[in-house]
Amino acid sequence: MREFSSELPRRIASPYTHSRPLPAYRGILAVDAKDFTGRPAIEHEAVSRAVPELLKTALSRADLGDLWEDRRFPASTGDGYVFGFDPERMPFVIHPLLLTLQDVLTDYNVLSYGAVPIRLRASVHVGPLPDTGDEFSGNGTARNDTHRLLDSRPVKAVLASHKENITHVASILSDRCYEDAVAGGYTGRHPDHFVEVAATVDGKPFSQRAWIYVPQPSGPLYEETSDANTSEESAPEAARPQPRDDTPAPQVRNSAPSGNLNTGTVHGGQSVANHHVAGDHVEGNKAGRVRGFQGDQVRGNKYEGRQ
Repeated sequence: MREFSSELPRRIASPYTHSRPLPAYRGILAVDAKDFTGRPAIEHEAVSRAVPELLKTALSRADLGDLWEDRRFPASTGDGYVFGFDPERMPFVIHPLLLTLQDVLTDYNVLSYGAVPIRLRASVHVGPLPDTGDEFSGNGTARNDTHRLLDSRPVKAVLASHKENITHVASILSDRCYEDAVAGGYTGRHPDHFVEVAATVDGKPFSQRAWIYVPQPSGPLYEETSDANTSEESAPEAARPQPRDDTPAPQVRNSAPSGNLNTGTVHGGQSVANHHVAGDHVEGNKAGRVRGFQGDQVRGNKYEGRQ
């Protein structure tokens, strides 16, 4: 029979009570296989084993093998993998690692190295995380946000819309990563390779500014990753593009020699007297709204049969 310790857990530190040192900053890389839960159960173990091996191979090809050897709080997530690294290496994780990972997956999928095709989403973030070296190491807001970015709508939209035989990796960077490593000029990729998005997660109270980077795109990035419903099908009628009609508008001339001419909406009262107009005799007030033609429409001789 298993014995349980009678000692209570260590008291959780109360926030906002006194100052204390920040945990060390760590870069965080997380990857996730597309449509993992939709695969047959017999494939799950193969994918779970293949993902870290693909990461390891990509790091080796990118001359970043030391990041694998020195990885912090590594963990399999079932359909993916996550580990921490020295934040000084962040520019190299963004490039060339993500591009190299695209190449490795191309070999694996297109050249049939693996019987189970794999396409990956990747998220890159940085922040303070406790690094205690045990199974509880690396837990904190920065890690939670890394996984939220990985599950966000924009990065999922890329893999869903881009060609599966070309685009094998879609990545999303936190705004902090982008500002420090990309906009700061430390990464070997021009900022034009990155597209700003609003990262949101269905069913989660999460929304952050982030940046999409696709090493080998095969479709439009901005339209596919936008969270706004801006397509023609969903746009309001007034906002949709209207076909151009270059036909000159016909000239319309209206006249009412002995009465009032109504061409729109009339509010309030209106006095009409048609004593000298052929047609029905109307005298008095028309109250309320009057729309369109007010009177009989006559075709032919109106007095036929009365003579």
